Amino acid sequence: VLSHFCSSVSQMIVPLSQLINALHSLKNSATASIQTLHKDFNPEHSAFVKEPSVNLKDLGLSELRVSQLDELVSRLLPIPGPEEPPAVPSIWRTSHVSADSFFHNKHVWVQSRGFKTLRSKTRRTESGYDDPVESEPYTPSFMKGLLLKEKGLEAQSVDQVMQQKNLPENQHEAFKTGFTEGFMRSQALTQRTQDSLRRTRLVLLVLLLIGIYGLSRTPFLSVRFRTTSGLDSAVDPIQMKNVTFEHVKGVEEAKSELQDVVEFLKNPQKFTVLGGKLPKGILLVGPPGTGKTLLARAVAGEADVPFYYASGSEFDEMFVGVGASRIRNLFKEAKASAPCVIFIDELDSVGGKRIESPMHPYSRQTINQLLAEMDGFKPNEGVIVIGATNFAEALDNALVRPGRFDMQVTVPRPDVRGRTEILNWYLSKIKVDPAVDAEIIARGTVGFSGAELENLVNQAALKAAVDGKEMVTMKDLEFAKDKILMGPERRSVEIDKKNKTITAYHESGHAIVAYYTKDAMPINKATIMPRGPTLGHVSMLPENDRWSETRAQLLAQMDVSMGGRVAEELIFGNDNITTGASSDFDGATKIAKMMVTRFGIYDKLGVMTYGDVSKQSPETQAAIEQEVRALLKDSYERAKNILKTYSQEHKKLADALLTHETLDAKEIQMVLEGKSLDH
Repeated sequence: VLSHFCSSVSQMIVPLSQLINALHSLKNSATASIQTLHKDFNPEHSAFVKEPSVNLKDLGLSELRVSQLDELVSRLLPIPGPEEPPAVPSIWRTSHVSADSFFHNKHVWVQSRGFKTLRSKTRRTESGYDDPVESEPYTPSFMKGLLLKEKGLEAQSVDQVMQQKNLPENQHEAFKTGFTEGFMRSQALTQRTQDSLRRTRLVLLVLLLIGIYGLSRTPFLSVRFRTTSGLDSAVDPIQMKNVTFEHVKGVEEAKSELQDVVEFLKNPQKFTVLGGKLPKGILLVGPPGTGKTLLARAVAGEADVPFYYASGSEFDEMFVGVGASRIRNLFKEAKASAPCVIFIDELDSVGGKRIESPMHPYSRQTINQLLAEMDGFKPNEGVIVIGATNFAEALDNALVRPGRFDMQVTVPRPDVRGRTEILNWYLSKIKVDPAVDAEIIARGTVGFSGAELENLVNQAALKAAVDGKEMVTMKDLEFAKDKILMGPERRSVEIDKKNKTITAYHESGHAIVAYYTKDAMPINKATIMPRGPTLGHVSMLPENDRWSETRAQLLAQMDVSMGGRVAEELIFGNDNITTGASSDFDGATKIAKMMVTRFGIYDKLGVMTYGDVSKQSPETQAAIEQEVRALLKDSYERAKNILKTYSQEHKKLADALLTHETLDAKEIQMVLEGKSLDH
């Protein structure tokens, strides 16, 4: 068997020392197995043990061809026993899976495995166990590398390679040329491979970054990527040293109320000596732009204490509990630096009425935390909360009760005196003509807030700059006021002479009735310049803010409204009256209805008010309509009598408007008095 396998392999040179070491290790393993076998078997049965026949394929030595192998293998392997069956029955119990000898059962029978080992697989036949079936030739890679490695010198140059190959001299040049071409091609291939790898890495990096960014933008996966500001970061106070009560104009009552708060912060012992407690909260209520935030800044600036600012929307977050956590954090920082001021702007955003909503079951956590912080189990002495809102009706009742917001300060729109102060304050910051009278602008801006007055001054400054003026004049302020009230001028609109004449007589009719009616407001300006949706207008200027109006004043407003339509009828006839009086009739009708249904001025309906006329009885509705119609008819007749009486003045004023387009109060008075205009 050994000679058969040795003749079937190729010749290979192996150092003898490596072979002897490998065979010694195999011999030791086999000797140990045989010694164990001899201990387990009785001597009388040892002659009948059927030993296996072992070949070089099982040992991984099938590729060797050495002359000393016969002697070494014969010394190493055990001698096979006889093939005869045992004469003496075996003492071992046998079964259908047992072999005749312990050696077969323990060493030769190897379970078929999913990976190859040094021992070959065996197969079990129906007749019993035969010799191990030879597996396909297989030599472990590590054994091949150990036994087949040549210890030759490595070539360091092309010349050494040619010497090892024993190439003839006539082939040296061809070999060098081929070697160089192959080397260059391999270098080019390596370079292309490296460039491709770099591009692949860059593309993968970009895709990875895009993927991470996409995950961070996804609401359900963005929690781990998002850092929610305000949870753990400290809230830093703001020092408002450059804002005092001198900067607040037009709200004297609110300033006087907040002066007490400043005293609380500066000298708290002055108010607690008799047992009183400092207020916990002040609620500023008023329309937008009236100076609520400016008042809160002034309080902090006057008292020179830390000022914590927060907007109501900052506590609103998509994550549950974030708003309540920010409230806790804000009050924790404020208590550590008391006395101080916490200002929460737009309080209705966080302190709205609590409702039971299945869509937002956690929406009440933030306001509940605010309620607990302001007046809860733990006191917060020295921390004054100032809240500002222009929608006080939406606040929760538990928030506005005494103990949380002890003081409710109303910040109204400024009156004519306040508007004058505000205008003078903002006019002092720009280059303005000394002849500008802020009071006239204040009288014509009824209902303007402080922010709107600031915008008016800014618009006038921009208009003067566009016109190339060195300072802001009264005309610039009037232009800005009209632009805010009625919209920008429409100079590009081309109006034919007929419509322009109708507009001039229409506006002159308003002006004549207003000028010759005792209780009408003084005229400020008349113009036929298209502005916004109107083709012209006459602006009235009250002497002072009207807190209430008399019956005569209401009737005078109705008469002035009727003057436009009456003028068209008298000058152009009934066939040429226009639709331009629709807005005038709307105003007159509204005044007449309020006089009948709300003011209780007429005896037929008494002093009873009628909130919704449509819900009244048919008789009452008919009576209301009859009274309103009578009021409007009487007003129309009074306006017609005035225009008939002053028809000459009416024509003069209309001609002056056609010539100059815009006339102010002094110019109107000069025209009606028969004086000529200089310009």
